[in-house]
Amino acid sequence: MAFEDVYAIVRKIPRGRVMNYGQIAGLIRHPLSARAVGWAMQQCPKGIPWHRVVNAEGGISTEMLTDPPRLQRLLLEGEGIRFDQSGKLSMSRYRWTPKKTRKK
Repeated sequence: MAFEDVYAIVRKIPRGRVMNYGQIAGLIRHPLSARAVGWAMQQCPKGIPWHRVVNAEGGISTEMLTDPPRLQRLLLEGEGIRFDQSGKLSMSRYRWTPKKTRKK
């Protein structure tokens, strides 16, 4: 299932790093839009580091969806990620790109 592919990628994001929705959409085997990756993240099973997925500008799109509000930002800050005055993180600094694996 496509959502399982999303979760498999998100499980691999290292602490202190992030990926964006579109980046994940481009890596999975099943065609999904960035928006659909967002839907997958809303249904994310426990134990998957959902907070490490942000929007393409390095912003947080979950402010109205989490309890407490700002939960995603607090979790990311707890991993050492810093935000600028506009509430965005530096994608050039914190983006994680998985290494491509060779097919045997």
